[in-house]
Amino acid sequence: MNNLIITRKPRLKKPCLIVAWPGMGEVAFKAAEYLIQELNAKEFARIMPDEFFYLTGSVISSGILEVPRLPQGKFYYWKNPSLKGSVSRSDLVIFLSNAQPDLSKADVYAKSILALAKDLKVDSVASFASMPQATDHTQEPGVWFAATDQKTKESLKKYNFAALADGQISGMNGLFLGIAKKAGLKGFCLLGEIPLYTIQIENPKASAAVLAALGKIMNLQINLQPLKDQAQALETEINKLLEYLKLGNSGVSGPIGEEEVELIKKTLSQLTNLPVSVKDKIEKLFEESRRDISRAKELKVELDKWNVYKEYEDKFLDLFRKNKDKGN
Repeated sequence: MNNLIITRKPRLKKPCLIVAWPGMGEVAFKAAEYLIQELNAKEFARIMPDEFFYLTGSVISSGILEVPRLPQGKFYYWKNPSLKGSVSRSDLVIFLSNAQPDLSKADVYAKSILALAKDLKVDSVASFASMPQATDHTQEPGVWFAATDQKTKESLKKYNFAALADGQISGMNGLFLGIAKKAGLKGFCLLGEIPLYTIQIENPKASAAVLAALGKIMNLQINLQPLKDQAQALETEINKLLEYLKLGNSGVSGPIGEEEVELIKKTLSQLTNLPVSVKDKIEKLFEESRRDISRAKELKVELDKWNVYKEYEDKFLDLFRKNKDKGN
């Protein structure tokens, strides 16, 4: 555990580890951050970022440029006051990072987290993620799940969540579970549905949905009203935008078609920012594509995934122009 700084080592009973990083809709990060605040979980350790991150820019606050800082990954614990006499309740260890590490170092990074988890006698892991779907932002988001083993899968079926039969959970929110499984831990991921046209903005409604699901599974009482209030405020703003786009010049409202969905995605992307970890990944893929043009395919997939191809289009096409020049 050379990459860890531990300020205190809590004594926990049947602890479950919850992990979260930024991603689409900030579903995972927002859910874990809210859970820490709501439970008043206590910080007790952090992971040294130097080996896994690098500086990418400086933050400006009130017109003053601040000293650059590496992303932070911190551990929190919460002792369940209702644990005594219960067979279904657990204490919690929560790991929250405000950025995803370089995924080429994900294995070492994850093992550092798991080393502390195992030292605390953690035997199960839960993560959150988003599930982009062709849904409307006014709908209540459904919750999907993926499990590391058949027994866990069967135990989650009773909650009527949708099982993710095939597919991939990208980034650390999914990758960590696979590494944890390899290390002998069981676990599951809860995925909150988000509309395809809102992947770049915070989705507190989906975060609330996965926390409500976690509450059912772990028998936790979580006050989700503040998250729901945030979701309502965001929904109002999106409604205003949709009303403007749908009325157009005709003044007649109608269903959202494919062209409007693309317009909405483009408009929302102009109002929001990509997570820092996603920007870093895109820049790294550009660097790799300059050296090896075959990497451009993966880069294009990432740009389309986040609906930012137009923003990077000239830079992307330059890769092929420069590659052609090299061949002349």
